[in-house]
Amino acid sequence: MQIRIIAVGKIKERFLQEGIAEYEKRLRPYVKLQIVELADEKRPASASSATELAALEKEGQRILGAIPEGSYVVSLDVKGSALTSEDLARAFSDWELGGRSHVVFIIGGDLGLSPAVLTRSDLRLSLSKMTFTHPMARLLFLEQVYRSCRIRNGEPYHK
Repeated sequence: MQIRIIAVGKIKERFLQEGIAEYEKRLRPYVKLQIVELADEKRPASASSATELAALEKEGQRILGAIPEGSYVVSLDVKGSALTSEDLARAFSDWELGGRSHVVFIIGGDLGLSPAVLTRSDLRLSLSKMTFTHPMARLLFLEQVYRSCRIRNGEPYHK
């Protein structure tokens, strides 16, 4: 299975970079993983709603341009469906059995995701009802992808 994670913004914190690198390494035997980092749209701290909306739309266009044709698209969205780790593992199996071997996961920036990106999504997935920074969400999500791979292969994982 090929997994592309499209993420808005760079990871600045070293501890997160190291954690992400660790899960990228752990995932190599299971999936072909590609992380595409897109620049976040710069704006003043006191930006108007119109400026923020314009920034969100520009980020959205960059995201849509990074989605390979024919991909199954999952947006991480606080308003999305909540799945258990086992449910996510089953979803991976279902996607693969359904011929969806290329899955794209999208992690937006601090403004979230544009309506165009959410419309393009085949599934909206929530990591939690809690709020996480987007860099932290990337690390947590990679851990869940790894856990799902282990579950799918009948391998032990920490409960």
